[in-house]
Amino acid sequence: MTIRTAPRRPNPAAPDALVLERGAVLPGRARTAAPLRREGPEKLTGEAKYADDLVFPGAWYGATIRSTEPHARLLAIDLDDGDGFDWSAITVVTAADIPGDNIVSLITDDQPVLVPVGGEIRHHAEPVALLAAADRALLREAVRRVHLRTESLPAVFDPLASEHVFAHYEIAAGDLEAGFAEADVVIEGTYRVGHQEQLYIENNAMIAVPREDGGVTVHGSLQCPYYVHKAMKRALRLDDRQAQVVQAETGGGFGGKEEYPSILALHAALLALKCRRPVRMIYDRHEDLAATTKRHPAVVTHRTGVRRDGTLVAQDIDVVMDGGAYCTLTPVVLSRGAIHAGGPYRCPNVRIRARATRTNTPPNGAFRGFGAPQTEFAAETQMNRLAEALDISPLDIRRRNVYRVGDTTPTGQVLRDSVAGEEVLERAAEAAEFERTRERTARARGDATDKTRLASGIGLALAWHGAGFTGSGEVKLASVASVELTAEGSVRILTASTEMGQGTKTIFPQLVADTLGIPYEAVEIAPQDTAFVPDSGPTVASRTAMVVGGLLIKAAERLRDAVQEATGLPFASSYRDFATAKGPLRIDQRFEPYPGVKFDDETYRGDAYPAFGWAACVAEVDVDLDTAEVAVRNVVAVDDVGRVIHP
Repeated sequence: MTIRTAPRRPNPAAPDALVLERGAVLPGRARTAAPLRREGPEKLTGEAKYADDLVFPGAWYGATIRSTEPHARLLAIDLDDGDGFDWSAITVVTAADIPGDNIVSLITDDQPVLVPVGGEIRHHAEPVALLAAADRALLREAVRRVHLRTESLPAVFDPLASEHVFAHYEIAAGDLEAGFAEADVVIEGTYRVGHQEQLYIENNAMIAVPREDGGVTVHGSLQCPYYVHKAMKRALRLDDRQAQVVQAETGGGFGGKEEYPSILALHAALLALKCRRPVRMIYDRHEDLAATTKRHPAVVTHRTGVRRDGTLVAQDIDVVMDGGAYCTLTPVVLSRGAIHAGGPYRCPNVRIRARATRTNTPPNGAFRGFGAPQTEFAAETQMNRLAEALDISPLDIRRRNVYRVGDTTPTGQVLRDSVAGEEVLERAAEAAEFERTRERTARARGDATDKTRLASGIGLALAWHGAGFTGSGEVKLASVASVELTAEGSVRILTASTEMGQGTKTIFPQLVADTLGIPYEAVEIAPQDTAFVPDSGPTVASRTAMVVGGLLIKAAERLRDAVQEATGLPFASSYRDFATAKGPLRIDQRFEPYPGVKFDDETYRGDAYPAFGWAACVAEVDVDLDTAEVAVRNVVAVDDVGRVIHP
């Protein structure tokens, strides 16, 4: 797919590309007559119910008391009752009120739900206590009256200076010393990436409702219902039925609502269980920015050996990521970053060393790309420096080294299918007239005088991205997706995969309807509610369409075959009669390893991903030499998207 901003001059597009230009859509490989998006009308008319739109009569409002220090010992929590303030109208929760383990259950048991008195505060804005009240003004006054007594401790903010390592990986291929001995030119560079905020439109939000069975139901903005479910069971000491998680309409996530909603759900649930009323915890933008997870900052150092013709012969790469105060998802973010660190380029001799360390900053977590953008930014910048040192085009050095079918990655994976790096590179360069524009802008800069106030340039980047979880991640998840023929004769999809703008509610019915040979409108999709849907794994890592969609296709095939075998007729003409005569039929499909895909999580050897996606981007920009302001003149993005389910 090629996506282009409005250019200053006409550029030839690839003949079978999907081109978007000033609102025009040209046909490519996409299927025609795609149905309207399921959630579209409600969102367009304002009828969609986000968490803050949900009404629960008698609900109270919740607030979080947070640390103001990055590292300290919590000595006491003082409640100011001056001027006759009535604390009996306030519900107060501390770590002492947690009925189960004071742990936010994820990968490593290191993050408390609330810092206990006597415990260690490890980052600014860390939760220490919770308050709830029937009135917002009363709640704000109560928050002002909570004071923390602490003992300051030394803080570490530089990941390079930290001695606490969350995770470490090393990937090696070939003979590094021999590779550098063969090199004509060796270039070294260090590249830094800072925090990045997901900035979803809707802030984190959760509403907890206590139940008569002693459990609690949470409704919220989230990506992974069963992450929250697992955390609730452990910290609140609930069984599967007592812990219920329901996804509300979610206004974007981008990874920022993968792990953090577990914390917010626990906070709301603790308050609801204590005050025995529904409790609303809706972050404002300031709190969301201050307290939630961000993209991991990284320091990436490259030492690269290359022949004079631009062929890579050695890559020595060191990656250090800042995990923040707690582990969260850092090990899997780091692993993806390490695997992608060399970029989409063939090199026989490689060493990649990656580690993530603890600092006294808010924990970092998932964000689109999941560790790869940090390391691929460094790899692309290093490629440009190599091209400059060799006096060759950034396009030519990429052409010479880009992965092709049959090449082997540093983990030993042989690339056999969907290896489109060269194709997207060439299409992007052609559509953007890269070489011609590069020469023109270079001449203009060369002709510049002291009075020139504007400089133009053009940049090119290439990327690859492993689809799904790294290594054996999908096998360990053992995700389940279900298709059900109800007693009423409806076909219903049951998965925990969440909709947050990417189209899940639309493409899943498409896939099932196509498989069964019935109209799209005849397929329902159940709400994402852990009381009813199976654990399909988290809605992350570009896995939903590929992994969960694949499970639904298999489940639908099994349902179709069962009905057709029983009736001797096509599914489309017999399924309603079958349901009337035989009753409901549900097919649960569990993930099975992809044939021929094997990965060793200990040695980091083998097939890291079942497939890779490929993308190239060209950007032409103007820079104001007085103000350093950048104006984007033209962008061409070309992506290998496989089969387009819903264009």
